Amino acid sequence: MDCRKDKNLDHCNCSYSGCSRQGICCECLHYHLKSRQLPACCFPEEAERTYDRSFEHFARLVTGKKV
Repeated sequence: MDCRKDKNLDHCNCSYSGCSRQGICCECLHYHLKSRQLPACCFPEEAERTYDRSFEHFARLVTGKKV
């Protein structure tokens, strides 16, 4: 299976410019899940820019109907 990095970058909202995983979804998911986090694409733009990618932050957004 080939990586579709070019297509994935069209939808990647990660604002961390030094991220080596941008557009490589499988690596991004693996990296964040092992730290009990979700990737940027799970968060609205405003929330993503806080770099708080924790499950808890996501749950607060869901509870507040922001996701």
